[in-house]
Amino acid sequence: MATIDTDAMIARFKKRALAVKQRPLPPVAGEERQQFINQAKVDYQDFAIIGDATASIEDGILTFRVDLRPEDQRD
Repeated sequence: MATIDTDAMIARFKKRALAVKQRPLPPVAGEERQQFINQAKVDYQDFAIIGDATASIEDGILTFRVDLRPEDQRD
């Protein structure tokens, strides 16, 4: 099995989240504009969640661990 650099993978997701945040709106209006905005929110959320994860590979299984608790409730 090839070695996977999980730190690099997570860094790429952080960059993708930032790219979505900085993505300019295309010249669309009305319903299409709202669809674009809604998709950008979902894309950002997905990329940011993985970007905040810690990853491990055990017995050939890649696991992402994401702490969704508020900051003040974390260890």
